[in-house]
Amino acid sequence: MIELQALTKRYGEHVVVNRLSLRANRGEVVVLLGTSGCGKTTTLKMINRLVEPSDGLVRIDGADIAALPAHELRRHIGYVFQGVGLFPHMTVFENISVTPTLLGWTAGRMRRRVDELLDLVELDPAVMRDRRPSELSGGQQQRVGVARALASEPNVMLLDEPFGALDPLTREQLQQSFARIRTELSMTAIFVTHDLVEALFLGDRIVVMRDGCLVQVGTPRELMVNPVDEFVERMFGTPKREAQMLNDLLGPGEQP
Repeated sequence: MIELQALTKRYGEHVVVNRLSLRANRGEVVVLLGTSGCGKTTTLKMINRLVEPSDGLVRIDGADIAALPAHELRRHIGYVFQGVGLFPHMTVFENISVTPTLLGWTAGRMRRRVDELLDLVELDPAVMRDRRPSELSGGQQQRVGVARALASEPNVMLLDEPFGALDPLTREQLQQSFARIRTELSMTAIFVTHDLVEALFLGDRIVVMRDGCLVQVGTPRELMVNPVDEFVERMFGTPKREAQMLNDLLGPGEQP
């Protein structure tokens, strides 16, 4: 469904993404994982041409995206931002229906779609439909952001650290909701995060990036069991070290 071939982004002599090649199969969630500045978000933005590549190409469902008008391409790709990006002067209904409005949907079709999506993200349409973003909690805003990204029934979803700014309990709830939604919709998605546990929980495959390069790609188990180098080994050893620290704090007989 999504294919990157030698995708590269340079700013002057600085290479942000260096000949990155990978594929997300239909119905698969591929997580881009790495430390800050490794090129994850730039890669995501090149997939919907918010950033134009210096070299290489992106194909979605077999089509080279460079041949499509950028605004048309984006109308068929769901994009979820970390900062949510809801329009503050619009209601929840108006935020979710932005792209359907541009596509010329009828009022009745938009109303049905908005209510369907609010149900999907576990928000009561009757309560939430006419509220503005300032009247919502952070978790509710992020749910509306996911609903908005799904509004036009896109083939693919791109998510840029969507839950990173939330408290741990809300973040866990939204991770579980996303896992349910992607299963229900057979969603193809590329999900950017620097949170290892989130990557392990949500990703069918994980792409580890460092300094703009692909270091290793595999299933969560493959990366845990067979890290390709010391960098990946240290990264995927983090949950084990944290679990040991928790056990040490609790003491004998009190392990969770």
